Amino acid sequence: MKYNPSTVEAKWQQIWAEAGADRGSEDGDRPTFYALGMFPYPSGNLHMGHVRNYTLVDAIARCRRMQGYRVLHPMGWDAFGLPAENAAIERGIPPAVWTHQNIAQMRAQLQALGLSYDWEREVATCDPDYYRWTQWLFLQFWEAGLAYQKEATVNWDPVDQTVLANEQVDSEGRSWRSGALVEKKKLRQWFFKITDYAEALLQDLGTLERWPEKVRAMQANWIGKSLGAELTFAVVGHGHTITVFTTRPDTLGGVSYVVLAPEHPLVEVLTAPAQQETVANFVAEVARESERDRTAEDRPKRGVCLGCTALNPLTGETVPIWIADYVLAEYGTGAVMGVPAHDVRDFAFAQQYGLPVRWVIAPKTGETPTGAYTEPGVMVNSGDLDGMDSVTAKSEVVRRAEAGGWGQGRVQYRLRDWLISRQRYWGCPIPMVHCPNCGAVPVPTEELPVVLPENVAFTGRGPSPLSTLKEWVEVPCPACGTPARRETDTMDTFIDSSWYFLRFADARNQTCLWARSRQRLAARQPVCGGGRARDFAFVVFAVFHQGIARSGAVGF
Repeated sequence: MKYNPSTVEAKWQQIWAEAGADRGSEDGDRPTFYALGMFPYPSGNLHMGHVRNYTLVDAIARCRRMQGYRVLHPMGWDAFGLPAENAAIERGIPPAVWTHQNIAQMRAQLQALGLSYDWEREVATCDPDYYRWTQWLFLQFWEAGLAYQKEATVNWDPVDQTVLANEQVDSEGRSWRSGALVEKKKLRQWFFKITDYAEALLQDLGTLERWPEKVRAMQANWIGKSLGAELTFAVVGHGHTITVFTTRPDTLGGVSYVVLAPEHPLVEVLTAPAQQETVANFVAEVARESERDRTAEDRPKRGVCLGCTALNPLTGETVPIWIADYVLAEYGTGAVMGVPAHDVRDFAFAQQYGLPVRWVIAPKTGETPTGAYTEPGVMVNSGDLDGMDSVTAKSEVVRRAEAGGWGQGRVQYRLRDWLISRQRYWGCPIPMVHCPNCGAVPVPTEELPVVLPENVAFTGRGPSPLSTLKEWVEVPCPACGTPARRETDTMDTFIDSSWYFLRFADARNQTCLWARSRQRLAARQPVCGGGRARDFAFVVFAVFHQGIARSGAVGF
């Protein structure tokens, strides 16, 4: 008989569905297995990348079932984000309509493939039943002091009027969405304080026994632990000081300039009158560059002198203060000490602008360096430190800095706090209210979810429609009753997709995030994980180690 897949497969898929063959069993004493596939964005149609990922995980899930395991194999949708908002603008339909149409289409395709999902656990991050708990998590972080607002320099799309991640800025400094030249802008933004967990995250990489070493190394580099010192340079003729972080305090005697990020708050204050126009033009030019371009190794380093000087705290010498494109405000203190003899970038910068190069560390072989010498060696041209091993000199310089009050030893991390707010509509509302008397006030948990209104008009690119919805924005303060305003920024979609694997374990629970009885299954290492490992690590660590997981259940 000729095989007719549309008839035969549909028949048996229906029989399996009615029998609940793929349903994750809650009962029994058989071992459990969690087969977790990538959390897809509902773009409307599956492509071969989807099919490859999902059939691989499905084969593992089926194998484990045949081996006697109780298997949890769920599917859901990472449904918020810019693409749906683009579609709304281009097609004149609400993002919710577009998104749910795509979900229906992709669900039907997955079912036609015969993948063995437990569809009773299906979730979509744009559904209030799901993002209610995203908002609840935010409030737990707020109560634990892990969510806060601050002024930050961000990538700003002047056409779409929203913050962009670095990955959304192309190599020419343009928005991936509108094509506009991206600007650097200071905005008050919401952050999660993941820097509090830098050391714990770094140490816990060693517990990921089944992870590829390459991935663990990438994560360690992203966290970027550095041992060094913070050193303070007094600005000559001003009451200001400049603090730098360096991993090479032994090279302090070789400083020939101090350099600030163009966005550093002291730039405007310290710039000499004769340099103001030149500096302002350079700052504006750098603001149009992407972070990737500014830090690229193969690009010339550019800068401008501010027309003022600082005192080297070790030698007492004066050195000029510059700004340069390769120094970023978000890294360290936004200022570095320029040591051309012992740093490759600084050497290139000094060569370009004719700044002095003084070697204060020589190779132990006695060779004379011709470029930047970055290895350990013997101290030279450093007064009473001459002849000392450079590794020993690091500790000695830190000791003198702490004794003299002009510095201290410090551990620093490249890791930055997670900027989670976006100035767009199609995302999870941040459950905060801004009161003129009380400041930022959390929405009471019993009032969650703060539902994203869907009856909004998209008239084109511009501000989020949320900011124009007077009936939604204007609310009484939850603390004092004074007229106040809802937060109109929404959360980065990676917030939603950082905890979905936990919700699958108890997807229909309306009273808590997931019951503790389901926690053991959710906490098992998944076969395949979607989303960012960094987001997953932070959320899980914060939930379990800041007292957010209450006894009995995680929820109200």
